[in-house]
Amino acid sequence: MNKYEKYPAQVIAIVMSVIGLVAIFFALTTSLDIPDVLISHSTNECVSVINYTDEDIYSCENMPTKYNKIWVK
Repeated sequence: MNKYEKYPAQVIAIVMSVIGLVAIFFALTTSLDIPDVLISHSTNECVSVINYTDEDIYSCENMPTKYNKIWVK
């Protein structure tokens, strides 16, 4: 008997679906917490930083390592 024949295909599909949903949830919650950095299009310098969590205290002088870059005038 093959080791995969012990479990029905439905159980394996359910487990894989749950793992996929957990991975998607983690990716979305992580990406929504990343701060936005407003960059001037003309000077290519930081204008402002928008923090989305209370723990983050980033600014143009204290740039985060990961951020969403938003171009502004």
